[in-house]
Amino acid sequence: MTEHQPYRQFRLRPMAGALGADIDGVDLASLDEAGFAELSRAFFEHLVLHIHDQRLTPEQHVALTKRFGPTSRSPYIKHMEEHSDIIAVLKEADEAKISTFGNAWHSDFSFLEEPPMGSLLYAREVPSHGGDTLFANMYLAYEALSEGMKRMLDPLKAIHTGKPYGVNGVGPDLKVSRSIGIERNRPEADREILHPIVRVHPVTGRRALFVNSIYTARIEGMTEAESRPILRFLFAHAVQPEFTCRLRWRSGDLAIWDNRCAMHYAVNDYDGQRRLMHRTTVAGERPMGVADERAAGAA
Repeated sequence: MTEHQPYRQFRLRPMAGALGADIDGVDLASLDEAGFAELSRAFFEHLVLHIHDQRLTPEQHVALTKRFGPTSRSPYIKHMEEHSDIIAVLKEADEAKISTFGNAWHSDFSFLEEPPMGSLLYAREVPSHGGDTLFANMYLAYEALSEGMKRMLDPLKAIHTGKPYGVNGVGPDLKVSRSIGIERNRPEADREILHPIVRVHPVTGRRALFVNSIYTARIEGMTEAESRPILRFLFAHAVQPEFTCRLRWRSGDLAIWDNRCAMHYAVNDYDGQRRLMHRTTVAGERPMGVADERAAGAA
């Protein structure tokens, strides 16, 4: 593992070999510029930060989010009326055997022309056990591919759609949560957006896989049948245990993740217990592919 410079503003311990860091000894509400600079460095080095023992008001949560970049509103999801930049991710104790928000491997809203840069998720009420969040490192997923597979994927683009929110997104047999206001049957959500299969991170310059089973429909220039074996391989390859970490929540924890190079999965294993999280989102940019990187280098 690469040796990093020590952190002086807080205590940091890697969560796993692949990605993620636990952070203690910092008050995010009063973080000075030196402290935020170190937090940003940790963010790009570890992709997911799990920061413990915070006491954030909604206003402080939003203010911290804006230090990472402009906030953005998540499409098709109801935001809090009193705090328009926050989504209340809630599952009530009496909601059982339902599909919950984020309960599959994904990169947030990859069907947007400019998907989010990242999110800040704050634990307000958590179950006694369960409700963990899994993360997967898409840099490592790409780097573990064979050279032949990389050469094939580097120039390709994939079509993303917001199908869970589209006209045929939810079948009649799927029970969904009543606690989060999610819009369904929206025709515009089925619009097709092209993104590179291999994304070049705008800050680190590293290459990452950028496909996910929720929003990626097929590969450009191929039918769904032709795309299916390639995409199924990539979906399974990307979430091998060696590329992942597991975040176990405590009340007062805040997680920050980089949506451009990490996927996540909300584990729905806490029926009978209430879970309330507040989530903000940082606006992102249009994904840059390998061809874009080469063109920029030649300019």
